[in-house]
Amino acid sequence: MTPDTYRVDESHQIWIGGIRLGDLVAKYGTPLYLLDYATILARIQQYQGALSALTPKGQAFYAGKAFLSEAMAGVLKEHNMGLDVVSGGELYTALRAGFNPGHIMFHGNVKTRDEIAYALTARVGYLVCDSFEELDRIESEAARLGMIAPVLLRITPGIEAHTHEFIRTGQFDSKFGFGLAEGIADKAIEKTLAQPHIRLLGFHAHIGSQILDEAPFVHNAQTLLDLGRDWYRRQGWWPEVLNIGGGFGIRYQPQDQPPQLASVVKQIRDLIAEGTPREVMAPKVFMEPGRSIIAEAGLTVYQVLVKKQVPGGKWYVAVDGGMGDNIRPALYQAEYQAAIDGKADWLPTQHVTVAGRYCETGDVLIREINLPPVEVNDTLVVFATGAYNYSMASNYNRVPRPPVVLVDQGQDHLWIARESYADLVRADRPWTSVAWEHR
Repeated sequence: MTPDTYRVDESHQIWIGGIRLGDLVAKYGTPLYLLDYATILARIQQYQGALSALTPKGQAFYAGKAFLSEAMAGVLKEHNMGLDVVSGGELYTALRAGFNPGHIMFHGNVKTRDEIAYALTARVGYLVCDSFEELDRIESEAARLGMIAPVLLRITPGIEAHTHEFIRTGQFDSKFGFGLAEGIADKAIEKTLAQPHIRLLGFHAHIGSQILDEAPFVHNAQTLLDLGRDWYRRQGWWPEVLNIGGGFGIRYQPQDQPPQLASVVKQIRDLIAEGTPREVMAPKVFMEPGRSIIAEAGLTVYQVLVKKQVPGGKWYVAVDGGMGDNIRPALYQAEYQAAIDGKADWLPTQHVTVAGRYCETGDVLIREINLPPVEVNDTLVVFATGAYNYSMASNYNRVPRPPVVLVDQGQDHLWIARESYADLVRADRPWTSVAWEHR
């Protein structure tokens, strides 16, 4: 739930990455996103260590949608991680950072023709195809460019992942992928194998996010393996790659128990060893961790600006951020833990709701939480905000987005600068009545 380097000193002050939180607030202001490098590196090494035990070695592709910047792409590059992108903008960010395109997987349920051409000309390692229309576009663009497109088909396996309905992606009634039901996936495989400018390398399936059980991941791998075995019996085609996606949950709340990565990988290794025909090589196993790499490395820092009691006795504390920098509570009913700097290890004696500054009733960061006595001007810290907070941030109410700062061994590094009011109007064009009159 907290970064690996998080600690509270004898003065009840919070430290992260070897730096006192108050010093970071004095330097950068609030709201402020912080990322702990030691935590990011530990999670990367955890995935690499687990997947290296497979034969052939597996590969982790960090899901850039969780959080991506040029600096983050540089960290991934430095530590030999793959990268999963879902838009031309994410691909541009990675290439601008010098990321090896051969280690990039491009997917998403809707890719424009321009994005497909961009991915092909950049020579990304894998394109994940999500629909028959997209299959036609990939073939058309690859033919136009005189290339062979390396493709994985996204399969919808019909696996129930016990998570919020908005972040389930593996059930048959989903906008993602080719469903196994009604022979849809089989038709997609048959059509793909017939395309002269596409090389079908294997399958991809992502069943959801913030999953706290091991069984769905193993079931997903088994389903993809069975599909490969079926096509090997039919036509002698065997997948080189089985990409079981991401979705490993993290500890947002003390009671959350994330699945054990090593256990999941071991079970997958055993089923692949048993299920691979003797005359072919076992497929490579890919995973796409995003949240489980970056979420617990991050926290968001706010200043308390309002404290009020409403009729009925309920207390609200309002901070200088909110749904513009963390939409997840409003969108997914996501729940977080928090602390007050300078009171971090005090007993929680006050029951409050933490609200944001945006003009929406639903702008609530934490609906009910027990905290030490909260006062105006206190610094409030919300934990496990590294994933999907900055990447889903907006300028609603024309509020600039906060900066992102990495901390490591007593040093702080500005990864993304705080937006200014000038940034908000950079793309605006002024009104001119003459232009309107002569339209």
